[in-house]
Amino acid sequence: MTDLTKYVDGSGILLTKIALDEGCSKDALYKFIKNNDFQKVGHGIYAEPNLWEDDQYILSLRCPQAVFSHDEALYYHRLIDREPLQQTITIYTGYGTARLVKDGIRVFTVKRELLGIGKTTINNSFGHNIPIYDLERTICDLVRSRSRFEIQDFQTALKTYIARKDKDLNKLMEYAGLFHVDSIIRGYMEVML
Repeated sequence: MTDLTKYVDGSGILLTKIALDEGCSKDALYKFIKNNDFQKVGHGIYAEPNLWEDDQYILSLRCPQAVFSHDEALYYHRLIDREPLQQTITIYTGYGTARLVKDGIRVFTVKRELLGIGKTTINNSFGHNIPIYDLERTICDLVRSRSRFEIQDFQTALKTYIARKDKDLNKLMEYAGLFHVDSIIRGYMEVML
């Protein structure tokens, strides 16, 4: 039997699509998965046994078009101190989100042309690159979804952003215009600056 470990990435994840695209037969692939006790962690995604799962990385593989946003981005940008209890992503309107929601993932949708605005990647605590929104897009999302945030988290995030040296108010206002929250953000900035 051929060695299929070359299809297992450095973190112990096997993507069936990659193996099949590179010519591996389904029979050989599923025999390898079974013989090596890989666990299914998503559609076409298998993990080595006893793997400490990186849920963010697995979600980014499961839904490669999605971007971590809202609570997740606020936490990673150190705008709030509490680690989110629920994974939060943004995906384009029309993407089938039922399975994601059923799995407990909080999903926001935007027009397809707005999905990539402010998208960047960060290296998470497991050492994986995951897609996330930059600081200014995160503030726009915060303001757009302000009714879904506790008032103290909302205020803390805005005050922390204002105090940061790496903020880019020009970029913030450019994004705010695209998301039609420029007058709201301008109002907050006038009060806080």
